[in-house]
Amino acid sequence: MAGSRIPFLARLFRARPIVPVVRLTGAIGLSTPLAAGITFANTAKLLDRAFAIKRARAVAIVINSPGGSPVQSHLIYQRIRALAAENKKPVIAFVEDVAASGGYMIACAADEIVADLSSIVGSIGVISASFGFDKAIRKLGIDRRVHTAGDHKMSLDPFSPEKAEDVKRLRALQQDIHAMFIGLVKKSRGKKLKGPEKTLFSGEFWVGEQALRYGLVDKLGDIRNVLRERYGKKVVTPLIAPPSGWLAKKTPGVTFAEGDWAANLISAFESRALWARYGL
Repeated sequence: MAGSRIPFLARLFRARPIVPVVRLTGAIGLSTPLAAGITFANTAKLLDRAFAIKRARAVAIVINSPGGSPVQSHLIYQRIRALAAENKKPVIAFVEDVAASGGYMIACAADEIVADLSSIVGSIGVISASFGFDKAIRKLGIDRRVHTAGDHKMSLDPFSPEKAEDVKRLRALQQDIHAMFIGLVKKSRGKKLKGPEKTLFSGEFWVGEQALRYGLVDKLGDIRNVLRERYGKKVVTPLIAPPSGWLAKKTPGVTFAEGDWAANLISAFESRALWARYGL
């Protein structure tokens, strides 16, 4: 009698709709022991696993990121779109606290973007920030010696006075990246976008309700209620996460190498600064 119930229970479970969930949290391109973030390397396999679930009705991407590297953002965007096309599965992006800059670029890989009423969305622009230490080292009497081959090898060196020609070249690069970002958003959102382009692509960001009015998101809500509303109360949402504990130690990834403490500390500060832009 007990054995006859097993096939029934198995069939019952198999009948439940499945939507695997991948969480992408942190600054993009900055992933160290002091500041865990999002990179293509630590995300690609999770996406592969989520889309490989044959019975999945869709794949949910939960995003909480202030942005970061445009290259890493674009690589992740492309992987999501490629997997969605190969597996013929819709993608729904859910914004938590923030999907700004590169975080919003990744969200655009989804067929639908859902945000909370208070989520921060947008910042479709490009930023480059550094410090100028030339006056400080001069005041301290420090003599810096650098030897290069190449006229522009020291371009924008933080220990040298800023040159107008270097800034001009940087701004030209930023314009190219910004144009790519704008094209990607237009391709993804299409006629859903509302409002003047000068506003939408100014680098400004908005809360969820305003983002909805501008067509940057499709719906206000949260992952539990949206998925239950769409796929039923019995929807299964397995979290596709990296290995933890002993397995994590055996998995290749970022290591805290001796002598890297300074670089890790700087990355942590950079990550903190990205979050701080959005009051988080």
